[in-house]
Amino acid sequence: MINEDACGDEPVRWRELITKDHASALVLACLGIWLHAADGLLVATMMPAIVADIGGINALPWNVALYEVGSIVSGAASGLLTARYGIRTPMTAAAVLFAVGCLVSAVAPSMNVVLAGRMLQGFGGGGMMAMSFVSIATLFPSRLTGRVIAVISALWGVASFVGPVLGALFVEYLSWRAGFLAFAGQGVFLAVWLASSSNIRRDAPDKPEENSFPVRRLLWLTASIVSIAWAGIEVSLLRTTVFVVLSLLFLARFLQLDSLSDEDRLLPRDPVDVRRPTNAALAVVFCFSAATIAIGLYGPVLIVAIHGVSILTAGYVLLCESLAWSVLAVAVSGLSERHDKRMAAVGMSLVATSIVCLAWSVPYGPIWFIFVSAILMGSGYGMAWTFILRLATQTAEVEDISRVSGAMPTVQRLGFAFGAAYLGIVANSLGISSIDMPGRAEAIGAAVFAAPLLPVIFGLAVLYFLARSR
Repeated sequence: MINEDACGDEPVRWRELITKDHASALVLACLGIWLHAADGLLVATMMPAIVADIGGINALPWNVALYEVGSIVSGAASGLLTARYGIRTPMTAAAVLFAVGCLVSAVAPSMNVVLAGRMLQGFGGGGMMAMSFVSIATLFPSRLTGRVIAVISALWGVASFVGPVLGALFVEYLSWRAGFLAFAGQGVFLAVWLASSSNIRRDAPDKPEENSFPVRRLLWLTASIVSIAWAGIEVSLLRTTVFVVLSLLFLARFLQLDSLSDEDRLLPRDPVDVRRPTNAALAVVFCFSAATIAIGLYGPVLIVAIHGVSILTAGYVLLCESLAWSVLAVAVSGLSERHDKRMAAVGMSLVATSIVCLAWSVPYGPIWFIFVSAILMGSGYGMAWTFILRLATQTAEVEDISRVSGAMPTVQRLGFAFGAAYLGIVANSLGISSIDMPGRAEAIGAAVFAAPLLPVIFGLAVLYFLARSR
């Protein structure tokens, strides 16, 4: 693609984004990204207080699994819905779903109700995020998309910084229920503003394409995620083995059906063949996502239980990871394509090193070492993420380039869901519900943060093949 600005056109000025024609669309995109990005880290930081209040620590993996199920399904549906109905109506519905999910969680008397709310938040948040990116292509002229993406990227970074601290502040000075209510209010504001805004045109085509929605494939994928999550709730050799095997069979069926599809495939063909560079890049994302979910899922709970620090301190750990990610991503963003493999290898090796450090620092301390480990993780991701995405798209077949870009967040969410379930099996098999007993928290922390080393080993092996590929 030729850069329009390089062809003699006037340079794109920032103030063009806040004109009458584009300001509303920019607010829409920013709010959708903010609510999805900040919500996850807010809840991760509030989770120790939620567990202390209503119990349900053995169901923590469901908090991730159900949210990711909702995000994957709604993300896949967003393209079809916006093609048929435009941006305004589907985005309003997504904001309402998100707000309802937050309200359900806010009034929840038990963890099961919180999880129901989290699934609704996943449907709403995943849809808002996907449609925010759709709005960039449909509501802005092409010459402004670069500026809009820059704003979105900056906002995502801000949400990553603010989310953990907001969660901790709500717990320290109000309550975790107030945190959910605050985000419910933002969802309601977005829905009301969209429904009443005359500046957001519908953008539905006169004759929308009759694209099929992959209902059957997404049902197999959902069944796979739910089965692996269920395997870790009540751990026993027979029960857990059965659900793990069922999950793998359901996942294999999803991959088979997706490979047999044509225009509406969600993933590249033969995604498990990691000899192909594109698939290797996706596999690296899956493995490392499965490994690094530990710090967000069990980190705050275990740090508070083992080291006796405040929830605010645990929130600062997640903040440091996010901050390091953003700073390093900006610092290396100008490197040329010839550095892609090197930066991907170095960055993910740093992430692997951080997981080894967390395996020691979380159960045994000291606190400053946990912060160093989190900063190392964020730095590694910041160094590698852009280049892994670029490797995946540049090595893809022409007809798969856009599909690979869309598959990256889906594969990442799958990694989070499967990683959370895997860690749930480890934590619940050791009796994490007895975390308050003397010595139990340290033993559980050591096992939970050693478990991610297994997907890291697989991820590094695939990364080696990716680095050597042509």
